[in-house]
Amino acid sequence: MRALPIHLDAGSDLRASLEKLAALEGASGFVLSVVGNLSQAAFACPGQDEPTVLRGELEIITLQGTLSPQGVHLHLSFSDPGCQVWGGHLEHGSQVLKGADLLVAFLEQGSAQPQAAAADGPVRVQVALAEGCAWSRRVERLLQGLSIPYALIAPGPGTLPQIQIDGHWIGGYAELAALHTQGSLQALRHG
Repeated sequence: MRALPIHLDAGSDLRASLEKLAALEGASGFVLSVVGNLSQAAFACPGQDEPTVLRGELEIITLQGTLSPQGVHLHLSFSDPGCQVWGGHLEHGSQVLKGADLLVAFLEQGSAQPQAAAADGPVRVQVALAEGCAWSRRVERLLQGLSIPYALIAPGPGTLPQIQIDGHWIGGYAELAALHTQGSLQALRHG
């Protein structure tokens, strides 16, 4: 494991900065610690279709989750000026106010592989996603949270996201979530 201190200047997008860092490093890792504040926090709350956005002087309390060249899965908690605590999945648009200092740990080369490459045998789940789509982000979070390897594919006709399991189209996020609720996704897990 290699620890890397990061400083983000005012105006930096917290999520985009960490995505860029993971891509540049070409490695997987996680956030060890964070100190800083935001002028705007964008985060996804459970059960909401769109991210929640709060503005003001917002103090970061925690930021935890994983980074990889394929993307990030991070949870943010912060307090507003009235000391009310908010939190959820970190989304694009969370802007640093004065500065943020993070300590990020990257795993040594070969100790963590992208999910698709780490799977035993062929990747059974393929997804077509839309950039900036809340439902596409939910598909990614669900699959990553369950450690289910997946491959990105070109979309077919219709709305996105689109999901295939073992070469059969199952639908979008609602259908994937229903399979999860039924316990039908367990066999697709890695590890």
